[in-house]
Amino acid sequence: MFDFDHLPDRRNTASLKWDVPENELPLWVADMDFQAAPCIREAFMKRIDHGVFGYNIIPDSWYEAYQNWWQRRHGFFMEREWLLFVTGVVPGLSSIIRKLTTPNENVLIQTPVYNIFFNSIRNNGVRILENPLIYDEETCRYEIGFEDLEKKLADPQTTVMILCNPHNPVGKIWGRDTLARIAELCEKHHVIVISDEIHCDITAPSKEYVPFLSVSETARKVGISLIAPTKCFNLAGLQTAAICVPDPVLHHKVWRSINTDEIAEAGSFALIAVEAAFGQGEPWLEELRVYLEDNKTFVRNFLEKELPMISLVPSEATYLLWLDCRKLPHPAKGTLADALEAFLRKEAKVYLTSGSEYGESGDEFLRLNIATSRERLAEGMRRLKRGIDQFIG
Repeated sequence: MFDFDHLPDRRNTASLKWDVPENELPLWVADMDFQAAPCIREAFMKRIDHGVFGYNIIPDSWYEAYQNWWQRRHGFFMEREWLLFVTGVVPGLSSIIRKLTTPNENVLIQTPVYNIFFNSIRNNGVRILENPLIYDEETCRYEIGFEDLEKKLADPQTTVMILCNPHNPVGKIWGRDTLARIAELCEKHHVIVISDEIHCDITAPSKEYVPFLSVSETARKVGISLIAPTKCFNLAGLQTAAICVPDPVLHHKVWRSINTDEIAEAGSFALIAVEAAFGQGEPWLEELRVYLEDNKTFVRNFLEKELPMISLVPSEATYLLWLDCRKLPHPAKGTLADALEAFLRKEAKVYLTSGSEYGESGDEFLRLNIATSRERLAEGMRRLKRGIDQFIG
């Protein structure tokens, strides 16, 4: 029903992703090349025809859109009073860190992880504390090292943990028991969990994510979830998200934080996008999930046949693939990942992201964005092979 094969030209549109040299193919930053769902574009046009774009309140329909979507899709009902509008997941994350920490305290992250977490921590004068995920080199799968996690949560200087659920860049969906165990440990050691769940609706068709706040009363006591339609419906430029905070004391602190930072006022299209996406966009999303899963299969088959020295980490969620490049020759200086990114951009004209951006444990990996047409992805993989063949020499 929906066409994901024919894409608009994004060059010369002030696109972060596509503001690259003319002959370069960008498969890096996490936005999709697909047009937004027709129902969203139609809602925008209706609002444009009205012609007035004044200040907004948050209407009942905005709350209901989030409530109905999470109950229907994820089996979790969020009370209206738990929800707060915010202009984005990252602005919300940074604001909460400022409110809940004091300088030189620790914020725990599980590396390799979304690189902007590092910025949000450092820019607010607190320290990064890493709980590296455990990587099984035989299966290429990641798990949490709970012994190390508890040791670091027990440090009195550790006040906040950022959870990535599902996990970017490794594509892992954390199970209910795992999330409940994290909640128990954080309550035990007086640590607040900020759960970034922005990728939650882009799962494999056979997989569903588990909202952190849904797993237990303990999780709802210590947890804050950041959610949005922006990844799954390709709306990142609209600056719209929500924060879900069940605990009333914690909720008040977050409310104070985002209002102090002036990131709690919604633009007209930020509200419309949520209501249209969650209210009418489900058929489009279902077809998108199938298309992305087929893209993942295409990449896996290509690597197995053409680049067997690169291993694909199994992906349950997101449209980002984590490529294990450890078998490739390493440079004399610097990291393998940085060397590969630079070489591939220069010699093969294909732009992937160096795994080093996601922490030291990503130094031998690349991140690949597959949210594009099959034709464009195939061209990207051909360029990747050409570049790797030259890199190996």
